[in-house]
Amino acid sequence: MSEYVELKRPLFTPFFMALALLVGLAVVFLAVRFVNGMGSVANLNGGYSWGIWVVYDIVVGTALACGGYALAVTVYVFNKGKYHPLIRPALLTSLLGYGFAAFGAFVDMGRWWQFYNLFLPWQMNFHSVMLEVGLCVSAYVMVLSIEFLPTILQRFRAQALAQRIESVLSRALFFVIALGILLPTMHQSSLGSFLIAMGWKVHPLWQTLHFQPLLAVLSAFTMGFAIVVLESSLAAAAFRRAPETPLLAGLGRIIVGLIVAFLVIRFAAILWQGKLGRIFAFDLGSLMFLIETALFAYPLAVLISPRGRRNAKKLLYAAASMVLAGALYRFDAFLITFDPGPGYSYFPAFPESMVTVGTVAAEIMAYLYFVKKFPVLPREEHAAA
Repeated sequence: MSEYVELKRPLFTPFFMALALLVGLAVVFLAVRFVNGMGSVANLNGGYSWGIWVVYDIVVGTALACGGYALAVTVYVFNKGKYHPLIRPALLTSLLGYGFAAFGAFVDMGRWWQFYNLFLPWQMNFHSVMLEVGLCVSAYVMVLSIEFLPTILQRFRAQALAQRIESVLSRALFFVIALGILLPTMHQSSLGSFLIAMGWKVHPLWQTLHFQPLLAVLSAFTMGFAIVVLESSLAAAAFRRAPETPLLAGLGRIIVGLIVAFLVIRFAAILWQGKLGRIFAFDLGSLMFLIETALFAYPLAVLISPRGRRNAKKLLYAAASMVLAGALYRFDAFLITFDPGPGYSYFPAFPESMVTVGTVAAEIMAYLYFVKKFPVLPREEHAAA
């Protein structure tokens, strides 16, 4: 008997149909964007060459999709097999997050019809940080698809073709998993390097002694574990399943160590650079930094206690706070406190915002489809054990 099971619940619920309406509205605005150009739906300008699409889909979205990455390191590198029941839901959320991030990058391309140039060596700009990000994200989507393929094949295991494919995959999976650990490490650190490359345009509180690549990887790891806890907790509540608190408590302990490492490195860099006074300047950058730090501090305060980690509700709140903290850290650095120079301002247009909302709705719809039609979630007895 497999340790995973499909839910076999009705798919077309009122909630699912409401999500479909949001996706439909986003599709309408995307059609306008592709026919009439970027300026017809977005408030981008010479100072802000990227907006909410790039920052949410690529910068924040890929970090939110690091659950598979974080668990792969935990299970396969550190040999913590007890967390294996959480692998498939984490891989699904990672595949959806990275898949929609790649789609978001395509939507944000000015000359989208030439997207294939990214993969042609004679067209590549090897001086661009974003080249490595684009190539790694594209490769990682393929890696995640291969890692998730056994979940699809399990439904068709009685067929000879599915058995042959599964046999080939079982022999090559160790190589695929190794790539699945390497690629996110590379492109998450490159997103941090992007902040270094932007120089003075990045607020001093987020321009920290070239530690941005390390901080980007640490925040991605932490958000990855937090999103696993959040997804598991919400799934348990939504589908009336027994909470996987015994497993999630262990992840909470890992989150504590990662938050401590992140905050120590960040504050040490700020102190070394003599920027401590900027934290209390009470301007926009100072305010966002304090909110961000409070969101990091809350899960640290909750999860540092064994009692807090064993409480399902506190685990859920702590994970939600950690996800918001990591997302805000990236939004602050790349958009909210970003300063391209005098004369430029940016606020997302209504179509931009609705495309982003539609993207989130599409991810949720895809998640509901897969968990209801394929063996993604662990059997309740395996999660409890």
